[in-house]
Amino acid sequence: MKIKFVTLGCKLNFAESSALGKELLLRGHERTLANEVPDVCVVNTCSVTDAADHKDRQMINQLHRKFPNATIVVTGCYAQLQPQQISIIPGVDYVLGQNEKYDIPALVEEIETKKGNIERIRVAAIREVETFHSVRSGNDRTRCFIKVQDGCNYFCTYCTIPYARGKSRNPKIEDVLYNAQEAINQGAKELILTGVNIGDFGRSTGETFLDLIKGIDLLDGDFRVRISSCEPNLLTDEIIDFVAQSRHFAPHFHIPLQSGSNEVLSIMKRRYTRELFAERVNHIKAVMPHAFIGVDCMVGVRGETQEYWEDYLLFIKELDVSQLHVFTYSERANTRMLDMDLYVVPKSERQRRSKILHAVSEEKTKAFYDKFTNREAVVLWESKKEGNQMAGFTDNYIKVYCDYDKSKINTFEVINSCR
Repeated sequence: MKIKFVTLGCKLNFAESSALGKELLLRGHERTLANEVPDVCVVNTCSVTDAADHKDRQMINQLHRKFPNATIVVTGCYAQLQPQQISIIPGVDYVLGQNEKYDIPALVEEIETKKGNIERIRVAAIREVETFHSVRSGNDRTRCFIKVQDGCNYFCTYCTIPYARGKSRNPKIEDVLYNAQEAINQGAKELILTGVNIGDFGRSTGETFLDLIKGIDLLDGDFRVRISSCEPNLLTDEIIDFVAQSRHFAPHFHIPLQSGSNEVLSIMKRRYTRELFAERVNHIKAVMPHAFIGVDCMVGVRGETQEYWEDYLLFIKELDVSQLHVFTYSERANTRMLDMDLYVVPKSERQRRSKILHAVSEEKTKAFYDKFTNREAVVLWESKKEGNQMAGFTDNYIKVYCDYDKSKINTFEVINSCR
């Protein structure tokens, strides 16, 4: 059967979709190419904001209009949180939660056997998420996402992810090392360690994230490693110092801040202060001045008064980081913030603050890039052709271009200038 995957949201979702796609290929099915009509559409959803839910619904409706005869299977975070809401969307045949997601290969075979005579609008029993499923992406030979952790125990007042992904859990280090070495042996040149709260690695096995990255750094091969988003309270000086002197880890960090106001961080029930966050950034820059630092920022949460917002903005402007990933707050059902007596930021003001932070981000990224004009760097070239050019990334995440040369794909090259 021909299968079309549509994945929304985080890198973890993409890794899981890729792993499911590989399993379907091993069972003799095909991923659709451009302009091909699928037999089955799998939609792996995100539910981090209300806007994400809206995009999920839009995509499902779009697929049903375009492929009216295809079986539509919806899974992911939105499916875990709102299965009945999804089940009434026209065209949806199956709704699978996070546990049931990994039954998709068997489900596709069932669909093929019944040849369309299926029970319409079947919602699998959505159970609390408990099992850890080890996955790694496999569609892009250059870059491989390896899932090292899932779930979260933090229950921040604005967030539904612990309900969508379950409690924090992880595999053993030896299992991750095996998975990583397999990816390297198959030609992956860049590994990205991903999860919901990866700094919490080891909670279910009595190990630590530092132990994990030390083990990965000892693996054989010509490769580099990036660490995806890591909470500032879990990104210790020991981890930063190890990355600085490691053989394989890139000087690239992604750290969620969410707010630069201590009062708002307290409302959110975040586990750090802005002073600790600044200490982490300053330590990274002290031992790796060339490091790229991306930061997650949220605007417009309940309780973010004008005074707190101005304090937040000043803090962000002074922070030596490379890029901001800006999220606009939206009310989420079943979150504690809705039960708190707080100032509600008007939606128009939320959008205004978002635009301001996007502008700050552009300034910071340009300033970071400008520092590396006429500086030597090592680039990993990727396969995608962009006109007559190809792109690659330096270890500190600067995107560069050169004339397309197929022989350069998936190779490292020393270049004289990043611009």
